[in-house]
Amino acid sequence: MSNADLLVRRNAAVPRGVANATNVYAAKAENAEIWDVDGKRYIDFAGGIAVLNVGHRHPKVMAAVNRQLELYTHTAFQVMAYEPYIALAEKLNTLAPVEGPAKTIFFTTGAEATENAVKVARAATGRPGVIAFVGGFHGRTALSGAMTGKVNPYKIGLGPFPADVYHVPLASPSNGISVAESLRALEFLFAADVEPERIAAFIVEPVQGEGGFHTVDPELLLALAQLRERYGILLIADEVQTGFARTGRMFGIEHQAVKPDLVTVAKSLAGGFPLSGVIGRADLMDTIAPGGLGGTYAGSPVACAAALAVLEVIEEEGLLARANAMGEKVRAAISAAAARNDTVGVANLRGPGAMIGFDVVDDTGNPDAQEAKKVTARALEKGLVVLTCGTHGAGIRILVPLTASDQLLDEGLSVLTQALVRVVG
Repeated sequence: MSNADLLVRRNAAVPRGVANATNVYAAKAENAEIWDVDGKRYIDFAGGIAVLNVGHRHPKVMAAVNRQLELYTHTAFQVMAYEPYIALAEKLNTLAPVEGPAKTIFFTTGAEATENAVKVARAATGRPGVIAFVGGFHGRTALSGAMTGKVNPYKIGLGPFPADVYHVPLASPSNGISVAESLRALEFLFAADVEPERIAAFIVEPVQGEGGFHTVDPELLLALAQLRERYGILLIADEVQTGFARTGRMFGIEHQAVKPDLVTVAKSLAGGFPLSGVIGRADLMDTIAPGGLGGTYAGSPVACAAALAVLEVIEEEGLLARANAMGEKVRAAISAAAARNDTVGVANLRGPGAMIGFDVVDDTGNPDAQEAKKVTARALEKGLVVLTCGTHGAGIRILVPLTASDQLLDEGLSVLTQALVRVVG
């Protein structure tokens, strides 16, 4: 079966609403490499959209999964509980960047995590309102889609969305929005649309993922912490994309002085197996009565076993330090490419650790989404998988597995540089 054959079958069987960044189909993968059904090899700078911080099929993760498969694959935690769920919760509670004792509950997808974090916040405060940020991505379900701060393609023709969700601009050193502008918009919101006493929580990504790899300004987080103290508004850190060593810390929020009340996790938590969770202050997490939280597949024992192995790999292989070292190498290569006179416009290199993004811009310095797509297409043709991002679609994001060797990383960066070379005509 070829890529061309599978494309025909895909178009006939699968709705167009689920988009594909490429028209190639995977046959096998190891660490930071993928081979398609035609036998072509690719270096993976996408990591399944930040899912594979420990790489494809890490031996330790696969061994843990295989051991669990020999025991049981599902009982439903609500019917007959099991030790891997508890052990993983215990581990995350010790790592949690929250104040005081923590508790953790597991789900399956990132959207489930963000929705349940809001559920906890609403139950704990007795309030309905949520404030999210422009450019943020929190999922595609009804509530998580409402919180997502990007219309195209996530909201077009899909409303109405749930009420009591509001957006303000995110202040970041790389997106041109100041803390004063964010706080002014928040002031207008409280004056025109909703009183602060109606707001249960702010939800914010420490570094926006789909929104363009913009790091939240520390001063904005400090201002939100002050509003938390004044009005009792909780702070949810959406760590679905930033978590588990990607930014050079276990959680992206750990680069900041402010501690959240609730943390959502998913993606790289389980090394490619579907698992998400909400970690939070124990007093908040215990607000909801038994039966108010959960899900049939939530906290799969197989995924929990994988996640325990992922946490061991991060520690044993020093992936926090590795992320920072990789980030320095990526930044140097992109800076060198930007300094050449034969490449497309490259601007706004940004991001902590190995969560690196930059913009493709035209001759006037404006975002150039069309050229960014051409760059990713040229990269794919040359054997590199890399994705765009950002509200304009002109950002390019680097999410290479942290377990990739220096040799493979250098090879991928060389291909990216070649793909950035401007094609005339």
